[in-house]
Amino acid sequence: MSDVLTSRVSAAGASSSAAEPVLSVRGLTTAFRVDGDWKTVVKDVSFDVMPGETVAIVGESGSGKSVTSLSVMRLLAKGSSRIEGSILLNGKDLLALSDKEMRQVRGKDAAMIFQEPMTSLNPVFTIGRQISEALTCHGEIAKAEARAETVRLLEKVRIPNAASRFDDYPHQFSGGMRQRVMIAMALASRPRLLIADEPTTALDVTIQGQILDLIKVLQEEEGMSVLFITHDMGVVAEIADRTIVMYRGEAIETGATEDIFRNGRQPYTRALLSAVPRLGSMAGHSWPLRFPIVDVETGLRSEPSEVADTVERGAPVLDVRNLTTRFDVLGGVLGRKVGAVHAVENVSFDLAQGETLSLVGESGCGKSTTGRSITRLVQPNAGTVLLDGQDVLTLDTAAMRRTRRSIQMIFQDPFASLNPRMSVGATVAEPIVEHGLARGSEAREKAADLLKRVGLSPDMMKRYPHEFSGGQRQRICIARALALDPKVIVADESVSALDVSIKAQVCNLLMDLQQSLKLAFLFISHDMAVVERVSHRVAVMYLGEIVEIGPREAVFSNPRHSYTKKLMAAVPVPDPARRGIRRNLSVDELKSPVRPLGYVTPTRRYDEVAPGHLVRVDDGM
Repeated sequence: MSDVLTSRVSAAGASSSAAEPVLSVRGLTTAFRVDGDWKTVVKDVSFDVMPGETVAIVGESGSGKSVTSLSVMRLLAKGSSRIEGSILLNGKDLLALSDKEMRQVRGKDAAMIFQEPMTSLNPVFTIGRQISEALTCHGEIAKAEARAETVRLLEKVRIPNAASRFDDYPHQFSGGMRQRVMIAMALASRPRLLIADEPTTALDVTIQGQILDLIKVLQEEEGMSVLFITHDMGVVAEIADRTIVMYRGEAIETGATEDIFRNGRQPYTRALLSAVPRLGSMAGHSWPLRFPIVDVETGLRSEPSEVADTVERGAPVLDVRNLTTRFDVLGGVLGRKVGAVHAVENVSFDLAQGETLSLVGESGCGKSTTGRSITRLVQPNAGTVLLDGQDVLTLDTAAMRRTRRSIQMIFQDPFASLNPRMSVGATVAEPIVEHGLARGSEAREKAADLLKRVGLSPDMMKRYPHEFSGGQRQRICIARALALDPKVIVADESVSALDVSIKAQVCNLLMDLQQSLKLAFLFISHDMAVVERVSHRVAVMYLGEIVEIGPREAVFSNPRHSYTKKLMAAVPVPDPARRGIRRNLSVDELKSPVRPLGYVTPTRRYDEVAPGHLVRVDDGM
C-alpha cells in the first residue's frame, strides 16, 4: 500500500512543480510503549509537501493524523515513543538531528499551530513577549526591533489595534484572536513549512472562516507550504491542493483533492464524504432528516429518511418569556460592582412536545447561558420559564429538584460530565435511585434497558468512562438524561466534539428517541449544517438577544438578519471548486456584552416577515 501511495504522491508532486519537496516523509512508523509492549499507531506512511502547496491529512480520531504531525516535529516523549523511517525537511534528515539541533529547526524552518491555543500560550506572559521570544531565540535582534516586528506580525494576522494589544495577556483575547496570535508566533521566523493540527475545530463557524481565509492569504504572501490536519471534509475542500486519507494508522488513499472528492476509491474515504452534512441539503423536506450512515468497511450507504411529524400543536411544554441573566462585573480596590455582563437579555420562545428548537450563534452570544438559565443551573435575573405551566424560576430547592425530572441536560464534553470513579451502570442508575424511582436490581435493570436503547450493550455496565470512545460516552450521557423520563432535553453543543460519522450516529439516535418518546429538544449549536438537518425551528442569537427566529425552512432559505446571513456564509462547503474563494468576513471580535451600571437595554421591535418568522429590526448592528 505504502509504495503505491509514494509513487502517486511523487507523481503528483512532479506534475505540480519540478522543485524539490519542502517536506519528504518516507516509511514513517510511530509506536508507543503501552504496558511494557510497543503499540504501532502510524504504519509506513509516505508523502511529500511541495513548495507553496497545501496538503491535508484527514481522518477521524485515532486514525494517526495528529501523531504523524507530532512525529514530523519530534514532539513525542522520547522514553515512551519510537519513530522510524525518514523525515527530510529542506533535505535535512530530522530523525538524525540532536535535540539541540531540532530546537533550532522548530519555529525557524517548520512551525506548528495546535488545536487549542489557550493550552499553547503561557497565561502569565503577555502575547507580545511570547511572540518576541520566538524571534529572539532564533537570532540576534534588538528589543525595540523585536517589538516592532511583533506588532507587524499581529497586524499581518489581522489583530485589530495590534500595537495597543502587545501587552495584553492571552485571557484577554477571544478564541479566534488567540488562534491568530498562535499563527503570528508560528510565522515569526518565516518558516518554509507550517503544520496546522486541527486549528479550527474548536472555533465558531465565522471565526473558522476567517482563520481559513487568513492561512490562504498568508501562504500566498509568504510562499510557505502547509500541512493541514483535520477531520472536517468541508475544510479540506476549501484549503487543500492534495489530500491524504488516514485510517487506523495507515495512509489508505492520496491524490489531488478534487479527485479524492469526486472519485474516492476507498470505502472509508467515501464514508467520510457521505457523512458530511451540507448546508442546503434540506430543500424540499418539511421535517428533520436523518443522517446517512455509511459502512466504513464496504462503503455501503443507508439513505436517510425523513422524521415523522410528532409535534403536538397544543399548549407548549416549555414557554420562556423575557428571560434575562446577567453576571456582575466587580472592579476597583474594594471590589465593588461596576457593571454587568448582559449574557441573556429579554429572550422569549416556546417549545412544543416532540419539537426541536435550535439556538445558534457564536461563542459569547448567550445560547449556553440560556440553556443553563432554563434548567436553573444559573439563576436568571428576570423573566418566566413555564414548564408544563409551572414557573420553574419561582420554585424552592426541593420543588426544583422534583421538576428536574422533566427537564434534563446533555453537555458538550461527555468525559467531563461523567464521574471517572463510577461505573457506567452506576452512573446511569444514580438519578433513578436518587429520585426514588427504583432501587437495587430494578434500578440496574432500568439502567441496562437505557443503555440498550442508546445502542450500547448492557454487559458494558461494569466498565468505566475511560474505557469508551467519545461517541460511546456521549451515548451514556444521553442514557443518563433519559433515566428520569424527561419531557424536555437541553442538548448544549452535544455533538460538536464528535467525529463526523459519530456525529451522524448520535444525531440519528436523538431524532429516533424524540420520535419514540415525543421528547422536546432545545438544541444548542454553532454548526449550521447540523442544525438545518435536525431542527423544526431555529433561533439565532447575538449578544444575548434573539435576532431571528422561525421555521427551519424559512430561516435557512430566506435569512433576513445580517448576522444570520454572516453565519451561513461562513459554513465550509465540501466542494473543491471553492478552494480559491475568499469570504471576506469581518475580523472584528464579537462585541462585548459588558454594560456599565444603569445601562438600559433598548426596546426591540420585531417584524413578522412570514408566518412564525420574526426578525429584529433597528438593532444598530
